[in-house]
Amino acid sequence: MLTNHTGRTGTRAPTPALLLLACSWLPGAQAADPADRHYNEAGFFDIHVCNWPGRPLFFMPLFSTERYNEVQSIEVLTPGGDLLLELDPERYRTIKRKNKPDKRAFIRQLDVPPAAANGWYSARIRLDNGEEHVARDYVILHTLPQAGGQVPADGAALERMPEKLAWDPVPGAGFYQVFIRDLWNDSELVHTSKLLTRPELELPPGLLQRGGYYSWIIHARDTNSHILLGDFNHGSLNKPATFLINE
Repeated sequence: MLTNHTGRTGTRAPTPALLLLACSWLPGAQAADPADRHYNEAGFFDIHVCNWPGRPLFFMPLFSTERYNEVQSIEVLTPGGDLLLELDPERYRTIKRKNKPDKRAFIRQLDVPPAAANGWYSARIRLDNGEEHVARDYVILHTLPQAGGQVPADGAALERMPEKLAWDPVPGAGFYQVFIRDLWNDSELVHTSKLLTRPELELPPGLLQRGGYYSWIIHARDTNSHILLGDFNHGSLNKPATFLINE
């Protein structure tokens, strides 16, 4: 489970958190391969290239670690070794893990600079004891299209309870994740799917109700836990679509 925080005091940040959650990752969820350059002795580094509605293509770099209390600075460098940005150790998300220590994920967003290039991006982590660790992620720049062709269509009023949600395949996407919100209930997030390999979601029985009004979004991603590209390289998010189920 992820919770939002700003600062070491652990105070809860304002929550436009759905979008960050929707660019769905679970940093370091797989066992680390010794050859995987995303890992170092301090933690796990990855960069996502994100295509979201209403904004230019952007980088979402993140570094997650159990050693968060030791982190002094996190610099993200371009393939040429220039500083791309710094991750703020005072801004993080907490990752709760069953029977394991908590992690913190330090995250920022940055519009992809015009001069950005393909190659190995790196994170240089300095700890309070003077140790310095480097992790790397290979980035290939292109735009993963946003999902379209949703069924039910946006604004649909349904006479029958839907058994599944579906959409057109996204070129270049290998996985999808769907997020459903109940618009009659303060837009509560009522369902987060597992990673899906087909452009459809079989709805769990009893999830939706007659008279309900719902919105749903689709996060598409190219890979999952790739030794070169990290958790994934490219992710796209579509605009929310809504539907009503008549009573």
